[in-house]
Amino acid sequence: MPTAHLGSIELYYERAGEGPPLLFISGTGGDLRNKPNVFDGPLAKGFDLVAYDQRGLGRSQKPDIDYTMADYADDAAGLMDAIGWPSAPVIGVSFGGMVAQELALRHPAKVERLVLACTSPGGAGGASYPFHEIQHLRGEARAKFLIPISDTRRDAAWAAANPETYAQLVELGSANPFAGEPGREMGARRQLEARAGHDTWDRLGQIACPVMIAAGRYDGVALPQTQERMAERIPGARLSFFEGGHLFMIQDRTATPAMATFLKG
Repeated sequence: MPTAHLGSIELYYERAGEGPPLLFISGTGGDLRNKPNVFDGPLAKGFDLVAYDQRGLGRSQKPDIDYTMADYADDAAGLMDAIGWPSAPVIGVSFGGMVAQELALRHPAKVERLVLACTSPGGAGGASYPFHEIQHLRGEARAKFLIPISDTRRDAAWAAANPETYAQLVELGSANPFAGEPGREMGARRQLEARAGHDTWDRLGQIACPVMIAAGRYDGVALPQTQERMAERIPGARLSFFEGGHLFMIQDRTATPAMATFLKG
C-alpha cells in the first residue's frame, strides 16, 4: 500500500491519472475503500490525482490524541513533500475544504489554485452543520435525519412522493462497512472534535491564490449564504452555485468539469 511516512503520522494515499497535479482532500469520514470515490470520476481522467485517508480514518494511522485543523493542514503539506510536489492545485470538499483553507493559510506557497467545495469558514462567517452534536445517531436513524439537511428539497413531502429513491438514500446513508474496526470510532470522533473548532474567518483575506467557491443551491450543511460571505471575504474569489445539495458534485454533471477548468487555469 502507498503510505507516506511524515514523522508523527503515516498516511495512506492513492495516485492515478495523467495531466497536471491535483491534490484532493476529502470530507468528514472519508475512506478510500468506499466505492465509488474520486478516482472513479472525471478528475482522474484529467489530472495526476492524489487523494488520501486523513489521520484517524481509513488505512491511515489513528493516533489517540487530540487532532487540530492545523494538524490536518500540515498532513496535507507533508504528503505533498513526500510525493515530490513543491506546489499543486488543491480541491477540498466539505471538511476537506476546511483543511484546504488551513493549508492555503499555513503553507501558501504549496497551493497554486484552490477550489473550496460545499465548505464553511467557521467563526463569524458561519459554520457547517454541527455533526459533533449528532454522534449518538447511528445507521438508519442518522441517514433519515441527514437526508433533508444534505438537500433541503428532500423534506417529508418529497420522501412521501418518492419512496423508492428515499429508501435508496436511507440504505446508502446507513452503510458502515468498516464499523468495529480498531480505532475507527475514535478517529472519527477526533475528526469531528477538530471540525467543531474550525475557524478561518478572520484570516481568509490572507489567501492569495486564485480561489473558486463551489456550492449546492440546496445545501443545508454548508449554507448558501455562508458561501456568499466567504466569497466576499477572500480576495478575487469566484462563487459558483450548482443544482444540488451537499452532494452537488454528483447531482449536477456540470459541476466537476467547471471546477476542473478552474483548477487548470
